[in-house]
Amino acid sequence: MNTAIFPDIQDKHVFITGGGSGIGAALSEGFLKQGAKVSFVQRSNADAFLAEMQQKTGQKPYFIPCDLSDIEALQQAIASANAQHGDIDILVNNAGNDVRHTLADLKVEDWDQNHAINLRPYFFTTQTIAPQMAKNGGGAIINYSSGSYMMGIAGFPAYVAANAAITGLTRAFARELGEHNIRVNALVPGWVLTQKQLDQWSTPEALATHLDKQCLKEHLYVEDMIEPTVFLASTASRMMTGQVLIVDGGVVVSG
Repeated sequence: MNTAIFPDIQDKHVFITGGGSGIGAALSEGFLKQGAKVSFVQRSNADAFLAEMQQKTGQKPYFIPCDLSDIEALQQAIASANAQHGDIDILVNNAGNDVRHTLADLKVEDWDQNHAINLRPYFFTTQTIAPQMAKNGGGAIINYSSGSYMMGIAGFPAYVAANAAITGLTRAFARELGEHNIRVNALVPGWVLTQKQLDQWSTPEALATHLDKQCLKEHLYVEDMIEPTVFLASTASRMMTGQVLIVDGGVVVSG
């Protein structure tokens, strides 16, 4: 796949949540190939991914193990990334957990834990990093949401609610931070066939049904998320903020 080059990304410090697996891993690799300095957090071990990046790109992203539901640990991870690569220029809030659950069985603690992973970190990464961006004359924040809330998909209502809230936060932050030249946009992927999706939910019937809903008759893969994200991070999109960019092959039509 040919990749567009965005020269203004070179040497920028990019902080990605969940940057060592799934879509996040593709984003880390994509930004490294643009010449950016990448830091990322996730809970699971990333040694194999770091070795792969060293082999493929000649450099490793800076990995800080972190449970995103622990906000103090997340803030400490950001401080560690600052010490390694300097102030953060680009924030990508990507990490999430689309665990299935039912309306009838979800308990209060389950709801709270779901939002502690899928929503709360978006607020506190922005709260922590935005002052750095403002001090340095601006920055870009990309918040990953999910097409599940636009389509009204059943089977995980707390997750759907969190992703609807992400677009609300995006618009509120865009208004609040615009005076500091900080752009905040949301990116909404469709059904991206990560290894997790392939392992757990992508039956031949489900894949065929979803593809029938798409205008473009190709399945989405993690690589399809790289260039839209880098575009939103680059000055190529310098007058875009408060927007929701949908990359789903044409399932949801906006406008």
